[in-house]
Amino acid sequence: MNRPLPFDPIARAAQFWEDRIGPAGTMAAVTGVMRVQQIIQSAVDGALKPHGLTFARYEALVLLTFSRHARLPMRVMGERLQLHPTSVTNIVDRLERDGLVKRVPHPTDRRTTLVEITEDGRVRREAATAAVVGIDFGLTGLTERQVGQLTELLTKVRKSAGDFTE
Repeated sequence: MNRPLPFDPIARAAQFWEDRIGPAGTMAAVTGVMRVQQIIQSAVDGALKPHGLTFARYEALVLLTFSRHARLPMRVMGERLQLHPTSVTNIVDRLERDGLVKRVPHPTDRRTTLVEITEDGRVRREAATAAVVGIDFGLTGLTERQVGQLTELLTKVRKSAGDFTE
């Protein structure tokens, strides 16, 4: 990470925006969210790297851990992780190459392949979880109440954008 600036560049940009273009509230909020995403991504990547995982591969291991039988069809993984099938295939290929998951035939549908977490995958997921929890997933500087408020606000944006219907 670069050295911190002696001023808030987003606040400064918002002031310029306000002076030259118009109301800057939404621009400042979106720019802030994007910058926080970069900060969080960097922190999480740093925590997962020693475990040989990216966030996408970590999410896949967590999803398999949460499933009832520790295995899911690749199509379902894509739906739950909200990823294109090609991305799921790439994630599963890498996890399988590392011995963290294995592909198994579906017991009743020959057209479907299941992805199952291995014991090594469980161990790696546990260690990686301890690492990301240990850094609060990179979301620092907020109280537990504020984290709840932030989650609620982001959920409203996601729902409004059609991310889910619930």
